Amino acid sequence: MEKVGVIGAGAWGTALAAVAAANGAATTIWAREREVVEAINRDRVNRMFLAGIDLPAGLVATGEIAEACAADTLLLAVPAQFVRAVGATMAGHVAAATPVTICAKGIERDSGALMSEVLGEVLPGATLAVLSGPTFAAEVARGQPTAVTLACGDEAVGGALVRRLGGRTFRPYRAVDIVGAQVGGAVKNVLAIACGIVAGRRLGDNARAALITRGMAEMMRFGEALGATPHTLLGLCGLGDLVLTCTGAASRNYSLGRALAEGADPAAFLRRRDTVAEGAFSAGAVVARARRAGVDMPIAAAVDGIVNRGASIDAAIDALLRRPFRTEGGEARTA
Repeated sequence: MEKVGVIGAGAWGTALAAVAAANGAATTIWAREREVVEAINRDRVNRMFLAGIDLPAGLVATGEIAEACAADTLLLAVPAQFVRAVGATMAGHVAAATPVTICAKGIERDSGALMSEVLGEVLPGATLAVLSGPTFAAEVARGQPTAVTLACGDEAVGGALVRRLGGRTFRPYRAVDIVGAQVGGAVKNVLAIACGIVAGRRLGDNARAALITRGMAEMMRFGEALGATPHTLLGLCGLGDLVLTCTGAASRNYSLGRALAEGADPAAFLRRRDTVAEGAFSAGAVVARARRAGVDMPIAAAVDGIVNRGASIDAAIDALLRRPFRTEGGEARTA
């Protein structure tokens, strides 16, 4: 894995490209925006998406996706709702069995598919891995200590990816459960919107702790229905990412929830942002897929109602607080 290609030059893709280049890989990052390509190559910065951070000299940007795909391994870091289209574009340029690591966190809105299921359709020959965990891109790019889950069913490929990306401050922990790694990353974004609403409505730290805990129960039920192992969701890609996203002010989904609680219109708020709050797009897909699997996710359903269906925040909060009392632990899917 001497050559690393990064598909997507948003904040997360740029941070991962910086990690790979700093570890000595010949790294090429693909960006749609010509100004991003020029700024990275000329000034060693990505002002549009990761301002104020100097990028390693070994990182090269390109506007040609084929050039980035001519690598030994690929990191796919476009927003989840663009994975299908970008993956289809990559298909003619990716060599058979090339490892493709999914770095997007979300579920496809129209189909309810996980990103691995999407790529199974558009890049059927690729060896898939998932990189997920509690990560703010700017901290990763600055070299601040970060730990992530790197899930891959192929032991040799997973080990090679850990060696390629891992270092003193960026620490991947191996896993084989790529479903669990994706469930954690998708569901935590939805729950973070709910935590932002709790903060914006000043409901208190007790309420936030309760929401995180009950949200974790929803994540576990959903993951079990899709075939994830509980151990995975109790790790960095599940519990770890949930805690960060539900408590960190830099979280895009948390900040969306706060804005909604303070009266912002969801569609108008999202249009004004250069970055993507994945939970807004995944909420409906999570709830729909959970319903098909017989899984009750009341917090996720409340977020979907508020973000996508015009539901009243006060009514959603009241409905959650009026739910029947339950026994904690050993819950059924519909608890």
